[in-house]
Amino acid sequence: MNIHNKKKFFSFLKFKRDFQQYGLEKARSYELILHWLNNRLSRSQFLLLSGILVGCTAGLAGVLLKTIVHNIHYFITNKVHFEYQILFYVIFPFLGIVLTTSIVLTIFKGQDRKGIGAILYEIAQNSSIVSSVKTYSQIVQSAITVGLGGSAGLESPIAVTGAAIGSNFAQTYRLNYKERTLLLAAGATAGVASAFNAPIAGIMFAFEILLTGVVFTDFIPLVVAAVCGSLLSRILLQEDILFRFYTREAFNYKNLPYYFILGIVTGLYARYFLIISHKVEHFLKELNISRIRKAMLGSAVLSLLCVLFPPLFGEGYDTVKAFTNGHANVIIENSFFRYFEIKEWTIIIFLILVCLLKAFATSFTIFGGGNGGNFAPSLFAGGTVGFLFALVCQHIGFRDVPVSNLVLVGMAGAMSGVLYAPLTAIFLIAESSSGYDLFIPLMIVSVISYLIAKWFSNISPELKSLAEQGKIFTNQHDKNLLFSLHTEDFIDKYSQTINENASIEDLFELVKNGKKNFFAVVDDHNKLQGILTLDDIRPYLFNQDDNASFPVTKIMKAPPALIKPEDKPLEILQIFDDTGFWNLPVVNHHNEFVGFISKSSILMSYRQILKGYSE
Repeated sequence: MNIHNKKKFFSFLKFKRDFQQYGLEKARSYELILHWLNNRLSRSQFLLLSGILVGCTAGLAGVLLKTIVHNIHYFITNKVHFEYQILFYVIFPFLGIVLTTSIVLTIFKGQDRKGIGAILYEIAQNSSIVSSVKTYSQIVQSAITVGLGGSAGLESPIAVTGAAIGSNFAQTYRLNYKERTLLLAAGATAGVASAFNAPIAGIMFAFEILLTGVVFTDFIPLVVAAVCGSLLSRILLQEDILFRFYTREAFNYKNLPYYFILGIVTGLYARYFLIISHKVEHFLKELNISRIRKAMLGSAVLSLLCVLFPPLFGEGYDTVKAFTNGHANVIIENSFFRYFEIKEWTIIIFLILVCLLKAFATSFTIFGGGNGGNFAPSLFAGGTVGFLFALVCQHIGFRDVPVSNLVLVGMAGAMSGVLYAPLTAIFLIAESSSGYDLFIPLMIVSVISYLIAKWFSNISPELKSLAEQGKIFTNQHDKNLLFSLHTEDFIDKYSQTINENASIEDLFELVKNGKKNFFAVVDDHNKLQGILTLDDIRPYLFNQDDNASFPVTKIMKAPPALIKPEDKPLEILQIFDDTGFWNLPVVNHHNEFVGFISKSSILMSYRQILKGYSE
């Protein structure tokens, strides 16, 4: 064996020994290489490589899902005669939601947490650890739901899929919480970038929605992932699948009044959309029926709406493109309105009904059991509102109305108000239309709509419940750190207890043999009767003979407050501040003693987390 071959042989042995050291004997070959790189590259270098790999994988997932759904829609809307289309509008949406619900119940064991809230929950409550099942479950469910006509968007499922890809990549290579969160966001960013071919919008989505309350100094992996996702979308997706708009007018400052009014209109519509969504969700939750029956009800409503108003079928992007291209009559041709004489008022009435019913169609799709998000519905509704506004202006008598521009900025306005994401909306439309000269009207409409949404509710109604329960992060960083703590981790379940019938002599023995400063007095059923501290016992220590027969109930005292296991650390700290105590008992709903909880233990954990974030 020559010297060169000996070096290769010993290098291989060292390579193998390194992997055995980390218990990776069963890892795949590419995983072995990445583990080796993780140990050889600097943190920044490996995160950059990770951003590329996660971005490409999430981008491919997005391209796959968009392609599947587009081909199904194209077949139904272009290859099928009108009379048969009506039949398909009845059958397919119904089948899509029912089939999705059946798959969730049978294959995925009823686990159907979906939407952006699912990602935020994993970041705040599960250390950014996302189940590996979500790397494919969201694609399967949303492809069936939206592909067969569900009136929802693919972008949220793509974002969840990308987040799962990033999280599982980080778990495989044993990255810490901050790096895991960064790659989770990178995967979601790449998914959104690939869905819209808009890398900057993908980055804005991560910072504006996903990473709220999470502080990062290293965001290069996000940028790289967004570029990879967008590039794959441009290379692999056909031109008619891309979210692109080529027709628009040059910006004219004289049209500013149109944009100010449209901002108010889209803001109010966004509020209407969210209210209807909440009402439908509440209505379906209150129904005392099985999930399959609920899916059948939701899908039946959706099928009826799709038959009457075909633009409600699927994502609806083709309809918005028809608006910008001046082909408004096409949207009526496959509906029952085709039997009326198509005049301007006919189109206006039709569009008003489409806008009003889109909120119902989307809500019954998602909450009935389908899988999808509000990205596409808000864009579709905003574009429709913008086109409707332009038609009304023309009908009143205004000339030179910038129809295409109003459609585009209307999409940004509705999306901003529905998702509470003005920056994402602005850059999404600017990138998708190459309309960077439209930044001024885009900002005007998006900001007005966003401010109206914030005036009604400071937090997106879609996420408000989770935020109030402390299950997701908000822009209050200190509270976010406390929300990441769990009360059960601070309960001293080995606290010492003494029966209420015991004497002080028994208590002295407990003090002598124990190491605790606090004691719980309980009855025969372990229900809390009172508490004792060493300060309470100290006066009796020097007169043991005189007080030996005293029952402990003579010197015990009522606790100043009781903590429940489900109380949040933030609430518990407030109770500590109100009472001035540093240790309090924890009891369950039956008043059974669980243990003591210490204020210092919560503060110590908070300081450790704060230290980790500041490094």
